[in-house]
Amino acid sequence: MSRGRPPRVALVTGASGGLGDVLSTFLAREGYDLVVTARGREALDALAARVRAPGARVTAIAGDIADPTHRAALVRALAPGGRLDLLVNNASELGPSPLPELADHPLPSLERILSVNLLAPLALVQSLRGALEAARGLVVNISSDAAVGGYPRWGGYGASKAALDLCSLTLAHELASRGISVVSVDPGDMRTAMHQAAFPGEDISDRPLPEVTLPFWAWLLHQSPPAITGQRFRAQADRWEVPA
Repeated sequence: MSRGRPPRVALVTGASGGLGDVLSTFLAREGYDLVVTARGREALDALAARVRAPGARVTAIAGDIADPTHRAALVRALAPGGRLDLLVNNASELGPSPLPELADHPLPSLERILSVNLLAPLALVQSLRGALEAARGLVVNISSDAAVGGYPRWGGYGASKAALDLCSLTLAHELASRGISVVSVDPGDMRTAMHQAAFPGEDISDRPLPEVTLPFWAWLLHQSPPAITGQRFRAQADRWEVPA
């Protein structure tokens, strides 16, 4: 790090397990200061202790990302007038397990899915615009192949991620003049607790662990954010390209 240059700062939601854990660990190794959040305090604190051990600066705040009071606490965790180089909206709500057909999906559950998967990421972007603008930062919204697949029983979750994809593209257009870039990322099927909940009782050992996405994150975070803004990437694709 050059003398006088402020450290890069990342905020990762849903950080205590699966992809969030892997990505937070990777960012710490890349030299980012971290603010991490998840609902489970014990697992979140364990993550924070592990990534602090090599010397990373980590602030861990447990809570529900759909709660405006919790989101306000995350915003306060950033230094007043500070910067945010990377916002990763990874926290997601799957819905009932087993997954119901969309025509039978309980509407209160669907409201919860949309609150976590769509409204909370947008609310964080709204609250953190100043910090993102100060850093000419990047917003990464975690999507899913369910956003485009129309898979039976994935309608509630898939609809929330399809809406998040459109939200990401729209924000990319609207915030470009402020130096803020936005992408959405489909990480692909992975062996995680959420994926297991989507297939209760089934063997998902054939799915790769979230570490399979690390080559993608290494690539993405070395791109110029304005060059990739508005794009939707598949983390497990054979290759990734910057638009011409």
